[in-house]
Amino acid sequence: MYVSARLWDSAPPSEWIANEMRRDTRQLRQNDTFGVSFDTYYDRRNAFFFYTNPLGARADQQITNEGNPNGDWNPIWDVRSGRFKDGWSVEMQIPFKSLRYRPGRSQIWGVQLRRAIRRKNEWVHLTQVPRSTSVVSPSRGIFRISRSGTLVGLEAPESSRTLEVKPYAISGLETDRVTIPATSNEGHADVGLDVKLGLTDNLTADFTVNTDFAQVEADEQQVNLTRFEISFPEKREFFLEGRDIYQFALTAGTIGTGSRNTPTLFFSRRIGLQSGNPTPILAGGRISGKVNSFDVGALSIQTGKDENLGIESTNFTALRLRRDILQRSSIGALFTGRSASTVADGSNQTYGLDASLSLSQDFNLTGYYAETRTRGLAGNDRSFSGHANYNGDLLGAELRHLQVGENFNPEVGFLRRRGFRETIASARFSLRPASIEAIRKFTFQASLDYLEHATERFLESREGQGQFQIEFENSDFFDLTFIDSYELLDEDFRIGAGVTIPPGRYSFQSIRAGLTFGLQRWYSGILAAQRGSFLSGDKTTVGLTGGRVNINKRLSLEPTLSLNWVNLPEGSFRSDLVVTRINYAFSPRMFLGGLVQYNSDNDSFSTNLRLRWEYQPGSELFIVYTEVRTTDVFDRSSELSNRGLTVKVNYLVRL
Repeated sequence: MYVSARLWDSAPPSEWIANEMRRDTRQLRQNDTFGVSFDTYYDRRNAFFFYTNPLGARADQQITNEGNPNGDWNPIWDVRSGRFKDGWSVEMQIPFKSLRYRPGRSQIWGVQLRRAIRRKNEWVHLTQVPRSTSVVSPSRGIFRISRSGTLVGLEAPESSRTLEVKPYAISGLETDRVTIPATSNEGHADVGLDVKLGLTDNLTADFTVNTDFAQVEADEQQVNLTRFEISFPEKREFFLEGRDIYQFALTAGTIGTGSRNTPTLFFSRRIGLQSGNPTPILAGGRISGKVNSFDVGALSIQTGKDENLGIESTNFTALRLRRDILQRSSIGALFTGRSASTVADGSNQTYGLDASLSLSQDFNLTGYYAETRTRGLAGNDRSFSGHANYNGDLLGAELRHLQVGENFNPEVGFLRRRGFRETIASARFSLRPASIEAIRKFTFQASLDYLEHATERFLESREGQGQFQIEFENSDFFDLTFIDSYELLDEDFRIGAGVTIPPGRYSFQSIRAGLTFGLQRWYSGILAAQRGSFLSGDKTTVGLTGGRVNINKRLSLEPTLSLNWVNLPEGSFRSDLVVTRINYAFSPRMFLGGLVQYNSDNDSFSTNLRLRWEYQPGSELFIVYTEVRTTDVFDRSSELSNRGLTVKVNYLVRL
């Protein structure tokens, strides 16, 4: 498939927003872009989306059920951009082997074209999309696949059985002063293999042997002042591709709607990690794709054992079946299993049924029912939820009820808390003032989150919010939020350095002000401050998230800052987190990235440097250096904890 375009622009190139060359980045979505989506099954709900900017950067996504985009899908394709006197041009080359479509030479596909002109905060589509799609972000109009145009007269080659073989070799040095005995410049080398095989036109099998993820960027640390575990995003390529199939109980046209307490039944980071310790992945395989109106996913991974840490060799399994019904709706089932439970002798299983019903363009219903099976945890092992959501341009409303049993235990998933019943209600009113040129929209929103014990029905947590937001025509935002909270602590809560809060009932209030600078600027990010009471005392927070400073089209910085001053009768402390990403793009296929972090909670200073070069489509070279030091900023002392240098190369053979 070839897609070409000429994009006229009356402004000089100096005013265009083109400052990103790396693939699939958040910043690239906020550049001047041109993109195309293909609904290859012509089911009016799923599509493949490709886009680029004036620098020729690449981005691609799988869109599922008019939302839930998988930006980690990385097919082989190419693009070049150029400039002419009155604008810029694009030519895309997309192999049919990188797409899936119905059998037969004569094809009818859905097609949508989109252009973004960021200095105007303007998004242009081939066919009209509802204004309500921009309630969350104007870029989401491309997800409304049912509004795409129709591409006729297309003659595609008969689908061939894809066979891709991708071996890798890795070598490096490691120093670890924390382990017993300590190691210094200890060498290692290994090899492994990934294979992709087309079983049918639309069903693909992937296999991995001796999997290694040394090239993956380190986790970005987080400040956690709550009693509950926090999750980190998956970054490993094998688990990222096709992950949309395992998404559970998500409404069509939405991105991750739900309470922060909603269980995740399949959380791939549980595979290869146990209690924070990595375990080797020996081998695994998965099958994914489409069979008629069914989305199919099956995964099995075998991990190794570690006798020193008491970790058994474990098999992880996930099975997913989802069927399209009506126009934009689906029903499905999910099973996950772990051969060795972490809390009991024997295995652990999770079973779930979910449904997503889109009754109109703006009104959706979602629900699920799930059970777990773990020896010694019988009874109260269920979870269910119902969710109604109306998301119009002028008005919005949401009602959700969630229940999680005390023994609900999805060990291949993520569960923040258990043994509760939660009800969430929210309402929104948005107004577009035509008489105020600088303002695009006012939004007034109120919400209540009420959480009680599952069986005894006493109140455990409550949070009410009232928010006022202004969206400016230049895509900046200002918001002001009042938060009223209640927490019941039934046991001692250790927070900060040596501070313990006793059990009791705590009511506290705070106010938050935030300013979001549009990503089309040379600087951007969300600058926020929050001040108010907190549990038995008070807390002040100043933060910068999603920050970016564009030095030029190749070099950028992405700072994150969280400063927290907590004053309590039980003790006072300060928690600081400073994170900076440094990005330098040599070309759209080669870039150097650095992640530098300082965390005052554990006095650690860490560095992660990654050079990635895609020397030919699908084949890559990685050079990675990591270092962690224990640092006391005030005493200016620093002691090495561990460091490592890794070189990894893979080579794609496509038959």
